Amino acid sequence: MLGPDNLPAITDPDEAARDLPVSVFSALTHAKDPALPAILDALATALANTGGETAADWAEYTEIGLGDAQTRELWRQLMTTRTSRFPGSGTLIEETRLKGKAEDILRILDLRGIDVPEAARARIATCTDLDTLSTWFDQALTVTRAEELFAQN
Repeated sequence: MLGPDNLPAITDPDEAARDLPVSVFSALTHAKDPALPAILDALATALANTGGETAADWAEYTEIGLGDAQTRELWRQLMTTRTSRFPGSGTLIEETRLKGKAEDILRILDLRGIDVPEAARARIATCTDLDTLSTWFDQALTVTRAEELFAQN
């Protein structure tokens, strides 16, 4: 069984980057450790430097695993700070949510047999507003044409 007694506290970003899953488990098992800010800092740096979907998935898993609201807020702040250097991007977690919501909308339309022109597909896929995507998601359940999603936007 993994726990703080048999899993090291990883506080070096290079070490964290070498094995992201172990680094995530390190952060989660050391959640009560006074060194947690340094552990999360190393992990956030490693994930930001790694980038991509895998890093985004591990970032989200970490956020979910950190049960304490104050600790999760620290994690969000660290990820926002680390990923702000990527032009036009929010946090890895936010990017994952946006992409997932857009994919869900397109899947619903596809399952309902609704043709999605390339322009509509691109507009959905590149939308960076979660509230708009949530509205389109709800509308995707009832529209008869993809273009109807954009009637009020």
